[in-house]
Amino acid sequence: MFASRKTEMVTPANALAGRVQPIPTAATHHVFGRPLSGDVPQGFAQAMFGMGCFWGAERMFWQISGVWMTRVGYAGGYTPNPTYQEVCSGQTGHNEVVHVIYNPAGVSFQDLLRAFWEGHDPTQGMRQGNDRGTQYRSGIYVHDDEQERLASRTREAYADKLARAGLGSITTEIVRAPEFYHAEADHQQYLAKVPGGYCGLGGTGVSCPLPTGVGARP
Repeated sequence: MFASRKTEMVTPANALAGRVQPIPTAATHHVFGRPLSGDVPQGFAQAMFGMGCFWGAERMFWQISGVWMTRVGYAGGYTPNPTYQEVCSGQTGHNEVVHVIYNPAGVSFQDLLRAFWEGHDPTQGMRQGNDRGTQYRSGIYVHDDEQERLASRTREAYADKLARAGLGSITTEIVRAPEFYHAEADHQQYLAKVPGGYCGLGGTGVSCPLPTGVGARP
């Protein structure tokens, strides 16, 4: 019964109340050594993804050349400034997400989308592998119309390839980027601190094509 409830989105009326003040987090990025803030340098851009446990997702993105900052947190739900325990209860509506700040001169949003689609299984609904719950859903949280267009086009292209491979339908949500709440310090760059720790990511083994007219760089 409880496991079933964790895979169903809570309603705003039933979500946990949360708190006014942000929860404490790390001051600096464990890998990059930069302040762990959401400040986007001039000429840089931002992206946000949910693809299961955020530990593995964050490591995948910080290893991509051109990525300037990664940080993990919670987004897409109703509870302000939630804790990890609250998110895991299924009563906040939040997803585990990784927020990425990148230099478009070094890596494009299309490149990040390819990593997103190939880095997890986007057909599993409210879970990723053995991780079950609404906080493990697949999601792309777009910051402008162009990101939304590219996310939708790559979803269509990848869905077609998955169908031809006899795999499931994509369940990824594509919505405007909601407010991002930092996760606790222990979760930031977790797999850099604990290299042998749990990752939880597993792709479909199918490469993601870029549709006609969508190149790797502008």
